[in-house]
Amino acid sequence: MKTTNSPLKLKLVAASLILSLSFNLVSFAQSAAAPEKPKTNIEDALKHVRTQFSMPGLFPAKVVQVNSEKSVANNKIVAQAAYDMLAKGLLDLTGESSLKKAWLKFVTPKDRIGLKVNPVAGPTLSTSVEVTQAIVKQLVDAGISKENILIWDRREEQLTEACFTKENFPGIKIIGTERPENGKMYDENGKLYGERMIDKDWYYWADCEEKYDSATIPYMVNEGKYSYFTKIVTQMVDKIINVPILKNAGSSVTLCLKNLAYGSVTNTGRLHKQLWHETTAEVCAFAPLRDKVVLNIVDGIKGCFNGGPGANPQFFTDYKTLLIGTDAVAVDRIGYDIVIKKRIAEKIQKEDNARGRIFMDLAQKLNLGMAEIEKIQLIKAEL
Repeated sequence: MKTTNSPLKLKLVAASLILSLSFNLVSFAQSAAAPEKPKTNIEDALKHVRTQFSMPGLFPAKVVQVNSEKSVANNKIVAQAAYDMLAKGLLDLTGESSLKKAWLKFVTPKDRIGLKVNPVAGPTLSTSVEVTQAIVKQLVDAGISKENILIWDRREEQLTEACFTKENFPGIKIIGTERPENGKMYDENGKLYGERMIDKDWYYWADCEEKYDSATIPYMVNEGKYSYFTKIVTQMVDKIINVPILKNAGSSVTLCLKNLAYGSVTNTGRLHKQLWHETTAEVCAFAPLRDKVVLNIVDGIKGCFNGGPGANPQFFTDYKTLLIGTDAVAVDRIGYDIVIKKRIAEKIQKEDNARGRIFMDLAQKLNLGMAEIEKIQLIKAEL
């Protein structure tokens, strides 16, 4: 697929390359006498009554890891292997005897279902088409209409670049919050099309802000102290299936919670420097995410152990695994151990640094899931 190197894309690539350094600098600052954190409106999130599907979901503190040596051949993901791994994981997680029954524990034919993928690193290191196609096929076989399934993320152009297209997903709606119309980001009145996609009734407020230049603002949507939720999560879907990829962010990871939090709200640039951990946990505590995310499927067939979340081929690796669970915190904790173990083996770091797990501890305190490894039930399967 042909891609172009626009000034905005180059800025986004540069931003992803420096995120690892930024994360490590933030972690170092936290270990010193850091100033008090900016206040947020996390108390607003806690006012909403929980539901039966609220995080950590139907199977708290339970994670299924499915491995398959046959999942990669000739440096490509094997579609049938991805399908089989997903099926095995769902059956082991739910204890059901049929795949249809397993899926119907989480969704119904009446639900509008959003698949939250991660396309930020293009086709080489994003949620794979093969795993996503397996999810769609199994949902359809369970009785879900394609009209009720959509694939989404913040940036629509990145979805296209990562091969989430109508050719690969016929009949499935593919949409981003920050989206152009007719190739343009602004309408005839100079208003961002992305503004039509945000819900100002739902927001994450933090007492910090940043100014964006003209190339960046279309991808932030707004400046100031408010990060607004996308209408995709507040109005367009009833259930969310979270499909991140297994990769690092500095000496931490960008898996379930990060994929949801930073993918669901605007004006995130300001949040990376002072509130990376807090944002990753706290945004997920708001009802549009907390009550709608029914399943997390980490695509770990191909991933990375360094240089993430951008795509640096030097650090790509075939983990050949899927991680599945309703408890996003527990899934992140298991994924974290996989990535850190690889980083230590590759001599990227010497030992597990607990600073990389701060966001998981915060999420546990918000009752979003289990971060304590000894309390997580991990079921491993080999295909």
